[in-house]
Amino acid sequence: MTEKPLALESMPGYLIRRSHQISVGLFHEACGEMGLTPIQFALLSGIDARPGLDQIQLSRLVGVDRATIGNVISRLEGRGHILRTPDERDRRVKRLALTGSGEAALEAARPLVKEVQDRLLEPLSAEERTLFVRLLGRLVLENAEGSRVPSEPVPQSA
Repeated sequence: MTEKPLALESMPGYLIRRSHQISVGLFHEACGEMGLTPIQFALLSGIDARPGLDQIQLSRLVGVDRATIGNVISRLEGRGHILRTPDERDRRVKRLALTGSGEAALEAARPLVKEVQDRLLEPLSAEERTLFVRLLGRLVLENAEGSRVPSEPVPQSA
């Protein structure tokens, strides 16, 4: 009896989900001792790129839903990695900035995360890596409206 191929193996959504699982596993393997999760790294990176943005802007920038981002921001603040300060014009809005501890955690994680990305793409040639990342970026950009968290450009001077 011959085995039938699994139809899922030809479905991009399935393959993207499996790739994500592998990426998260590699991330935890590399950064687990730091106690940093992929979402925490993304948020720290977003705050580093756009100091002073608020939680909603950060949510849009990195594609994390509002319920999740609130919990993660609270954890990062509790660990002393970020500061939330009231906006001068609207005290309800909290502006986000990295602390020295947050900057140090991000700097320590960056080379590890680079290694994770290299390891994830290791089976591909240099040309394939470039093409894969470009095409994946295009898929994300062109299909952003279908996401539960559509991303929006966030001004540099948030």
